[in-house]
Amino acid sequence: MNERLQAQVENYLSHLDGLIRRGRQLRETLSKDPSSKSIIAALRVWQEDCGITINQLSGGSKAHWLARSFSEAFLMRSTDGHAVEGAAPDEIVKRLINVLEQAVASLTGTDDGPVISASTQAPVPHRFDFVHNVELRPVLEQAYNESKRAIEQAEYDLALRTSCGILEAIVTDAMEHKGAAALTASDAPAGKIADWPFEMRLAVAERAGLIRGGCARLPAVARKYRDLDDSDHESGSMVTITERDARTTGQVLKVVMRDLDPGR
Repeated sequence: MNERLQAQVENYLSHLDGLIRRGRQLRETLSKDPSSKSIIAALRVWQEDCGITINQLSGGSKAHWLARSFSEAFLMRSTDGHAVEGAAPDEIVKRLINVLEQAVASLTGTDDGPVISASTQAPVPHRFDFVHNVELRPVLEQAYNESKRAIEQAEYDLALRTSCGILEAIVTDAMEHKGAAALTASDAPAGKIADWPFEMRLAVAERAGLIRGGCARLPAVARKYRDLDDSDHESGSMVTITERDARTTGQVLKVVMRDLDPGR
């Protein structure tokens, strides 16, 4: 196996491992509260993520054995052996985990099933699966790629602002999911979270235990990133953002992403 294909296989294996862990966690929480709307919503997102990965590994072919196994996981068999709609959520999760494990077995070259021919393209990145707002995920992924491109092209102002915007978005998402009532015990101010200053959001998220102390490394210019344009206008001079400022902010972002998604 050439190095490029090996890297792609390892990428898939890492992603499959993450999906399996999420599935097991969902199954555990589902058994405790099967009627929870938030758990059902998380289950749908997980199923969609599984479907995307299975589709990639199957080369987009619904006739592929792995794609068929994925589809059959949602069916319930009647007494005469025919497939009918309506398998229970817990059973679906169990079956999908089994399908994911079959994919792992094939990619690692075991004899448990036909070997999957890895796609010539690496799977779509899933850095922001931990974000509860599904619609926000692709926006964050695009912004994350833009921040890396900006660093490479020495556009440090853009890189820092973009990293800060991502940081603010994922912390806000985590706090909104936790709920205002739970944040009250962490000395959260009144009003909507979206109206709080950037630094306030970071402080409350840390006190609530959502993130650790990584934000202490944020440069002063990053903490005031929303005010940069106003500061420039009032002082009549441009605020200089250095390469170190931009790179440090990017590093803090990665730390917070790991805090919010411990399985990374």
